Amino acid sequence: MLASQRAFQAHALGRSPASIRVSSAGRLVIEARESRIGAAPITVPKGVSITVDGTLVKVKGPLGELEQKFTKYVKFEQQDGVLRVSKVEDSRMAMAQHGLARSLTFNMVTGVSTGFVKKLELVGTGYRASVAGKDLTLNVGYSNPRILPIPEGLTVKVEKNTALTISGADKVVIGDFAATIRRQREPEPYKGKGVRYAGEVIKLKEGKAGGKKK
Repeated sequence: MLASQRAFQAHALGRSPASIRVSSAGRLVIEARESRIGAAPITVPKGVSITVDGTLVKVKGPLGELEQKFTKYVKFEQQDGVLRVSKVEDSRMAMAQHGLARSLTFNMVTGVSTGFVKKLELVGTGYRASVAGKDLTLNVGYSNPRILPIPEGLTVKVEKNTALTISGADKVVIGDFAATIRRQREPEPYKGKGVRYAGEVIKLKEGKAGGKKK
């Protein structure tokens, strides 16, 4: 294929000319891009151990132990305190799984070493939260309080009755539980009362007019 033809095909497909070639059979071959996220090595902190068994990765550290089963499109190699994730073939699926696998593994390493934190705020007169044992109790304007069991591995702290801090090793579990808490009373659009993420900006609507002037 001439350089001009390759450039034309690449432009039409939204790819770089270097990613397109012609096979020995004369067929157009589009090579998968390398995932920049997937190619980045993961430095294993002191006190963290990683065990790789095929596509099963287990990460253990000061804050707990996590594991994840990955697809057949990626493989893991660990050497001298560095974990590398690579794709086993040049396909779009492998490229997508490459970046995802690296991100999930990095989150596991971060989770068991330093942990993750998510904060929420209760906004409204009489709104308050409390923790008793393994349950989180929310009083958010209903006749009865909402009681939510705290997932295993998470810690919830309440300050000044309205500020919640969720911490733990598993970023996904923290995010899911925070979303569950927020759903108990999502911020209403006129005064912003409800449960919101710390720093979340609620776009308020204008209130209805009190009545037409005569």
